Amino acid sequence: MTPQQVHLIRKTFAELSRHDHVAALVFYKRLFELAPELRPMFRGDIEVQSKKLIDMLGVLIAMLERPLGLELELKAMGARHAGYGVKDEHYAVVGAALMAMMAEALDKDFTPEVRAAWTALYSAVETLMKAGAAEVAHEAVR
Repeated sequence: MTPQQVHLIRKTFAELSRHDHVAALVFYKRLFELAPELRPMFRGDIEVQSKKLIDMLGVLIAMLERPLGLELELKAMGARHAGYGVKDEHYAVVGAALMAMMAEALDKDFTPEVRAAWTALYSAVETLMKAGAAEVAHEAVR
């Protein structure tokens, strides 16, 4: 990601944070519309899960200038999510739901440049989480 993309992500996340509760609920609504088969993975209160989503995005964004720490965090998160039953094909659906959330929350401020920045971030998140899940699967085979 470029420094300009990092700047755009930080700026738009600050905007999103002003209505983070609603934005996160939009994310889960869209996720379950796109992939209703994922709903059973979320057994707890979706309000609590929504807060966790926004909190985790905040943590990841705060770590953008610490690539090694970010890599370790995302790989660990991928390993945990594999334990919840998340499969590689689920990441594309999550990415689509994330972009839908950003588009709705940011409205006219979700410019092509902002979309590209968030897409770059999610691509890195997806790659590293899948790597963490693969490491766990590899260890399980041993």
